[in-house]
Amino acid sequence: MAFSKLDRRFKIKRSIRSKVTGTTERPRMTVFRSNKQISVQLIDDTKGTTLVSASSLVKDIASQQGTKTDKAIAVGKMIADKATSAGITSVVFDRNGYLYHGRVKQLADAAREAGLKF
Repeated sequence: MAFSKLDRRFKIKRSIRSKVTGTTERPRMTVFRSNKQISVQLIDDTKGTTLVSASSLVKDIASQQGTKTDKAIAVGKMIADKATSAGITSVVFDRNGYLYHGRVKQLADAAREAGLKF
């Protein structure tokens, strides 16, 4: 019997998380994508704390008209701006079991263009 979509994603997520960890100097940038929203966090796994976060639920982005991809690009720029103001220039990307395609890719590209290195 084939895996359900969630089971497949969690299996991939476990595999990714066994290889990717974030530190204080280079935190883990993890993406969560729902059907309507997208959010991203920079996490220090050694302390178990979230350093910076951004979401498409923020009023500036939620009030914009446009597609979900446009909002993902805005979230990518926002996380890069917040990270550079917090003194973070380099991160480790954790796609969280999602395919590196569509909104996840657009968010990552926008964060790279705005100055994050990964």
